[in-house]
Amino acid sequence: MRYALCNETFAPAASVPWAPWKFEDQCRCAARLGYHALELAPFTFNRDVRRITPAERAAIRKTADSHGLKITGLHWLLAQTEGFHLTTNESAVRESTARYTEALMDFCADVGGKIMVWGSPKQRSLPEGVTFEQGMERAVAVFKSVMPWAKVRGITIAIEPLARTETNFINTAAQGRELVRRVGDPRFALHLDVKAMSDEGTPIPDIIRASRGVVHYHANDPNLRGPGTSGLDHRPFAAALREIGYDGYISIEVFKYDPDPETIAREGIEYLKKAYT
Repeated sequence: MRYALCNETFAPAASVPWAPWKFEDQCRCAARLGYHALELAPFTFNRDVRRITPAERAAIRKTADSHGLKITGLHWLLAQTEGFHLTTNESAVRESTARYTEALMDFCADVGGKIMVWGSPKQRSLPEGVTFEQGMERAVAVFKSVMPWAKVRGITIAIEPLARTETNFINTAAQGRELVRRVGDPRFALHLDVKAMSDEGTPIPDIIRASRGVVHYHANDPNLRGPGTSGLDHRPFAAALREIGYDGYISIEVFKYDPDPETIAREGIEYLKKAYT
């Protein structure tokens, strides 16, 4: 297994008692601890990726390369943005969301990434009065419209099922698989997240085994911290991933940032090596 770390661990949007780390320092720390890659949250560079210059993009890629790190891609795609939404009643907003998704693809490809994890719960939740089926139809239309550019840039969008406490749209892996089926393009696939799967009520290994074709995976715990911090045993999850032939990254994503980034990163990879190797 290859291990990755979500870079907002070092520069979260949340209030923390330490200054955001420079990207050079993020890479140095991750490489020293044994990670193979970083997964980027665009807002850690700019709230609008269209404002990240070609020179800045080249520098991000060069910095990661210089530390022997890959960039898996992006997540938190619409966090800290304004005016974008996947299932809104406003067709112009959905169109803007599609075009911004293409801009995200450009940034992802320019820094060397391949996968864009579509979580962003607030920007996909069904507005009042919109049915689940209407939401599916709108999401399918947006995603289908960007698939030609995904092919050009070599990017795969991975839909991330999220817990019911976070959003009311795509809460289970089964719903994620159905959205993948409806989009019907090899550049649109499924992402799995341990925290989110913990909300389903189905044994996580069973969810994984039912999700062949998953292209990305977040290892975390339902307590919003790193893997293994709540007593949840990830070894059965690793076994299920091997059973379905998963060959992507095991990426750590946390939502609580204490005591500090280096401790989170160190303890996280120590657990990954025990549970997923």
